[in-house]
Amino acid sequence: MPIPKQVRILYLNRHDKLERTLFRLKQGYELQFRLGPSLQGKDIHVHTNYPLDTHKFERHQFHLLNWQNTSGGDDSDKYCEIIVQMSGSFQFHFTEGNNQKESSGYIIVDPILHVGHDNQVLTLDSICAQTFLAKCLGPLDEWEDRLNVSKHSGYNMIHFTPTQTLGISRSCYSLADQLELNPEFSRADKTFNWNDVAKLVEKLKNEWKVLCITDVVYNHTAANSPWLKKHPECSYNIMNSPHLKPAWLLDRALWHLSLDVAKGNYQGRGLSVHIENEHHLNIIRQIIWEDIYSKLRLWEFFQVNVDKVVADFRNVLINGEKKKCDTKQNLKVIQDPEFKRFGCVVNMSLLLKMFVPHGKSAHEIDECCGWVFRKMEELNMERYHEVHSHQEQAVNCVLGTITYERLAGHGPKLGPVTEKDPLVTRYFTYDFEEVPFEEEEPMMYLPEKAAYFMAHNGWVMGDDPLRNFAEPGSNVYIRRELICWGDSVKLRYGKKPEDCPYLWAHMQKYTEITAKVFHGVRLDNCHSTPIRVAEYMLDSARRLRPNLYVVAELFTGSEDMDNVFVTKLGISSLIREAMSAGDSHEEGRLVYRYGGMPVGSFAQLSVRPLLPKIAHALFMDVTHDNESLVQRRSAHDALPSTTIVSMACCASGSTMGFDHLVPHQISVVEEERLYPKYNPNALPDSPGELSEKSGIIAGKRAINLLHRELGAESFSQVYVDQVDEDIVAVTRHSPNIHRSVVAVSRTAFRDPTNSHYKTELPTMCIPGKIEEIVLEAMTVQRESAPYKKDKDFINGLPQYTVDIREHLQLNQSRIVTAKETSKERNDYVYEINFEHFPPGSVIIFRVSLDPEAQYAVGILRYHLIQFNPFYEAGSIRDLKAPPALTQSFISTTASLSLSDLNMLLYRCDFEEQEDGAGCYNISNFGPLKYAGLQGFLSVLADIRPKNDLGHPLCENLRAGDWMMDFISNRLIARGGALEVVGKWFEAMFSYLKMFPRYLIPCYFDALLIGAYSVIMEATLDRMSSFVQNGSTFVKQLALASIQMCGIGRFPALPQLSPSLKGVPYRLNYITGEKEQCCASLAAGLPHFGAGLFRCWGRDTFISLKGLLLVTGRAPEARNIILSFASTLRHGLIPNLLGHGIYARYNCRDAVWWWLQCIQDFCTLVENGEDILKCTVSRLYPTDNSPALAPGTVEQPLYEVMQEALQRHIEGVEYRERNAGPHMDTRMRDEGFNVSFGVDLETGFVFGGHRYNCGTWMDNMGESDMAQNRGIPATPRDGSAVEIIGLCKSTVRWLTSLSKKSVYPYTGVKGQLKGKEVFITYEEWDKKIQDHFEKGFFVSGDPNDPNEKYPNFVHKKNIYKDSYGASSPWCDYQLRPNFPITMVVAPELFTPEKAWKALKVVEDHLLGPLGLKTLDPDDQVYCGFYDNSVDNDNFNIAKGYNYHQGPEWVWPIGYFLRAKLHFSKMIDEKLYEDTKYLVKHVLSHHYDHLSKSPWKGLPELTNENGAYCPFSCETQAWSIAAVLDVLYEL
Repeated sequence: MPIPKQVRILYLNRHDKLERTLFRLKQGYELQFRLGPSLQGKDIHVHTNYPLDTHKFERHQFHLLNWQNTSGGDDSDKYCEIIVQMSGSFQFHFTEGNNQKESSGYIIVDPILHVGHDNQVLTLDSICAQTFLAKCLGPLDEWEDRLNVSKHSGYNMIHFTPTQTLGISRSCYSLADQLELNPEFSRADKTFNWNDVAKLVEKLKNEWKVLCITDVVYNHTAANSPWLKKHPECSYNIMNSPHLKPAWLLDRALWHLSLDVAKGNYQGRGLSVHIENEHHLNIIRQIIWEDIYSKLRLWEFFQVNVDKVVADFRNVLINGEKKKCDTKQNLKVIQDPEFKRFGCVVNMSLLLKMFVPHGKSAHEIDECCGWVFRKMEELNMERYHEVHSHQEQAVNCVLGTITYERLAGHGPKLGPVTEKDPLVTRYFTYDFEEVPFEEEEPMMYLPEKAAYFMAHNGWVMGDDPLRNFAEPGSNVYIRRELICWGDSVKLRYGKKPEDCPYLWAHMQKYTEITAKVFHGVRLDNCHSTPIRVAEYMLDSARRLRPNLYVVAELFTGSEDMDNVFVTKLGISSLIREAMSAGDSHEEGRLVYRYGGMPVGSFAQLSVRPLLPKIAHALFMDVTHDNESLVQRRSAHDALPSTTIVSMACCASGSTMGFDHLVPHQISVVEEERLYPKYNPNALPDSPGELSEKSGIIAGKRAINLLHRELGAESFSQVYVDQVDEDIVAVTRHSPNIHRSVVAVSRTAFRDPTNSHYKTELPTMCIPGKIEEIVLEAMTVQRESAPYKKDKDFINGLPQYTVDIREHLQLNQSRIVTAKETSKERNDYVYEINFEHFPPGSVIIFRVSLDPEAQYAVGILRYHLIQFNPFYEAGSIRDLKAPPALTQSFISTTASLSLSDLNMLLYRCDFEEQEDGAGCYNISNFGPLKYAGLQGFLSVLADIRPKNDLGHPLCENLRAGDWMMDFISNRLIARGGALEVVGKWFEAMFSYLKMFPRYLIPCYFDALLIGAYSVIMEATLDRMSSFVQNGSTFVKQLALASIQMCGIGRFPALPQLSPSLKGVPYRLNYITGEKEQCCASLAAGLPHFGAGLFRCWGRDTFISLKGLLLVTGRAPEARNIILSFASTLRHGLIPNLLGHGIYARYNCRDAVWWWLQCIQDFCTLVENGEDILKCTVSRLYPTDNSPALAPGTVEQPLYEVMQEALQRHIEGVEYRERNAGPHMDTRMRDEGFNVSFGVDLETGFVFGGHRYNCGTWMDNMGESDMAQNRGIPATPRDGSAVEIIGLCKSTVRWLTSLSKKSVYPYTGVKGQLKGKEVFITYEEWDKKIQDHFEKGFFVSGDPNDPNEKYPNFVHKKNIYKDSYGASSPWCDYQLRPNFPITMVVAPELFTPEKAWKALKVVEDHLLGPLGLKTLDPDDQVYCGFYDNSVDNDNFNIAKGYNYHQGPEWVWPIGYFLRAKLHFSKMIDEKLYEDTKYLVKHVLSHHYDHLSKSPWKGLPELTNENGAYCPFSCETQAWSIAAVLDVLYEL
């Protein structure tokens, strides 16, 4: 069996916001786009920039994807696909018709990394990365010796800070030339270039199996970059960004303040060069406000020249022309784009509209100009206040910076103010000769100088990372909110390469050089890098290295915002910092957060929905931006914390210096010393050399190798246990081989040498069999000289090392003792006692299942291979298989009948109770919906995707074997083919019961899923080609025929003729005698599943075509038709069947639905007309005969049909047998009187009266409080429209049959005007045809001669619900019944009139799942059905409004079929548009069906599709009606 292809399905829905949702895929996966409910039936086009075929990726080039599986009647299986074969970020969007983009999103495809000469795959979860500051590696020919430390420490990836020429600050991230290798890597006699670096990188990949990545810095360049002098347009300077002029002026003023303070010019005011206290800060605040702001007058850059505006206004008043303007605008200051003092303006036209002089005299004009003057002063004052708030923030930020840099205990304590260490970092470059401040402002307006006043880069705390803080509209620089990097200039790309050609080209070359040499990149300062720039550069890099590994560290403050960068840039891993954890509990939580599934997780299906994920993590114990762990916590914490980090199921990383315990942060700016080289014999205090005994290197090597092993071998499940406040246990588990590694770490967030730690530690339990101790290690002190910071080499604490022992047996441990505490049911549990486990220690166990459990797992996996080859790993061939397992499950299920499948899959609680049992009940959850497999799988379907292992069902499985025994024992007790299946489950469960309890839920699910998939295939193979070739929707609906059609303990149907062939028999469970066991249809579940109330004539025959004929179940359909035929009495078949003995003959429509089904049977089934001759054993051959035994009186079916028609023509009046309150407590005495007949003038069947309800809208009032007891809510007496349609369909069909001599009768005898007449079916058909639209169409024309009651018309262009009702206004109510007639007798309708009527239904009655049963404009409409409410409201008490508004599902099928029929008659385009509508409407049913635990469609919903708790959860006719639509499509 081939390994199934991994397919992920992304459902598209209208209004989805997916731009910030992270979808990750692996190469080789198939991504399918499918339409969600809101888009099915719509003209949707999906576009993507994923390249088709072998075309290269172009971000802005989108392709239209072609839909597949479009031939079905619905859109449930329609999809378009991408087979992802390349890594990166790819966008998709969809449109409807020719409209604009509706919604869009991104998919991220992980790169595939290779190492070694043989290109072994390095999984992302196996990465162990270490950061090196490139400038500390020395000449290139010494790198290998220094990097050897990383190799011997077990790392497989090295991250270099930038290797280019550095700027004057010597910061690793301030690059002077992005295209040149740092010349410091060369020697006087040897110059190295990029080719030499590339050779080293390739050697490390092939020989060391180590990949190399480096940083790319796009956001800034060194202030002394030579190319920047030639191309100042690449910066934000005050010439191309004049909005920065006020900020530049403030920056210069603060610089001069620094110089003055440094010179001692403010000592007279109490401010010396030493800023030491709050008093000094207050003096600075005062100086800024009084000396600087007052002189700068920054507000003038934001104000208008009042005199000039007034003069211009006066001039226009006297001489100018007024222009039209939008007077809805507010008058405001329009900012001068060049930011000159008083350069702002206002809208003069608006000013002229607002201020109009009373006349033209000089005095009146002066008066008006005075108004304008005051308004301008007011506007200027508003701008003044705005700038004042900027200045307040600027002062606060300046003082905050000074406080941190000079006063704070955790700050750098810069010392005296000097030119080198000014009060605050300058925000702009200034490369000209220093001049007095007063002479600097004019320089702003000199282009040759202004272009070189360039803004520095930095970061803004809490800022929107998607906003460029240097662009117009941002006030970051004037408010001094930038934490500034004074060595770097922020780069100004613009929005596209054409905006700054040199910069884009320069950075693209830089990117290409990097991509050629290195295997991946770290995006420095990613959150401040313009996304469009990073996209462009990474696209260039991936063209050269398709499997580029991209990492970044984001400081956006939100996962939602992180996803913006991850999705658009295709970031492979996000750097996550363990140093952000304040205690061991938080550190453990981060392990759980950043990778892996819970232990015992469910095996996910190979074809499943694409779910959002969090970004893959590169989890680092420390980054080069963090302060040293020795400073922050303690040296003892290095080993346990790095172990916790390495046990995370993601990439792990560290920074060179962490492992050999460098006790300070290695500054990316100031550090100039070299890293030590590797020497296995290095002494502890040898500053330039390291060995395994240095710091924790020996421990780190073992831990890194273990991390790589766990990642490569898919130990993908994680469990984190907080043993106590300092001890964290992390388990990594393999779901394939069920082995685990448990790492227990005792952290030391506080220094153990001067902090108290507990000596008595809690015990810990490890389930399973401990195979070995992988390692145990302690941080220990040794004899050495005290630490002294070396001047040449980056040295660590020499006094610490790791005492490590590897691959031990339990009894060899010095840290723990262990005893086996439980062996019950093959559950080994070891109780671990920590004998000597000081802070700074770790112990790692390798654990397997006990041998018997491991064997049972292997055997069960072997038997599961038949369902999924995934289980081949870890399987053991079953050489002693029990008899039940010696054949495949396909063979085991081969002899199951469809009725057996009803028992195997379904049966609700009421059905099971009939057999003395019930559905399985789960504590804290309740009973399942079905006793069969679907009951369990419906719950598991919700649990599985979320891995909700805490669900009560999982708790139940872990607690005992009751659920497994229920499934197998229930089937075994049934005997026959079900017993064989039950024994198969029993045998499979016997292995599962030997598993550790935590594994039982996932394997229980796998077993049921595998069995269910085989059963589904077997079930569908026995159905019609329409079902077998149909969509998923069709198949799910077809399964409802299994759900609804079954055989209970007591046969629900009357017995058929003993002479009839093809009738199923069984032995009675009590007498042992042979009895008929025909399958019957339940009306709905759970309320109508068993007993007397299971079978209803009307429900059965509305449902029979869809559930049995369309699905290919003709034998069951035949037996049901003939069984009901046997009960014919008074020319009717019963409403409530009651086994035939307790039948109620109180409905007028069931017989017509029965006749329609006979017609459908003859039409749809091969040789279907043979049914007309089938023998019917009459239960009641006369109206008054007692129930007769089968075979007593027998007739062919056509005679029974003829009797029904003849009795209608003759007319019938009778009183129900056993009438009275003991039979029906709701009915008035008059209601038991039944009458019906045919109007021989019109051919219309009529019947009923105001006290009974003989159609499907049959709710009888039962509230004494509301006084509606015994009053039908919808009597629908007279001629109900759907009965007329069914009658017309029948007589039309019989006309045809009689002409072919298939039906021996040509008509019926009746009384017309006192004379007996013979009416042929052809004549009857014509009468209805001639009178239907005259009697039923409501034109709305008051002069319509056919309209008896024009005053009752409140909806025109519809068809009446009835004709001749005792309450005439009822005829005119808009209800969903006339579309039924349109389907069964479309010839009665003028297509154009029919279409208008259907439009009214669509506009007023159509809901999400059903049709409203009454016009919402009707005064008695109420769309919410609540049968529990009893009050004095006549219209709703005790659910009186059952058919007065709630939205019933089954009529929607007829509405949609009518739409399809008449649109096709009218216009081909209209038909195509209607098909879209039908598919869209049906999408809601598919959505409901997919999500429903009942796997069905409800009887009804409340208004607008709201859930109705009083409805059957799954209803036969609802499902059948939708199947009928799909069959026609």
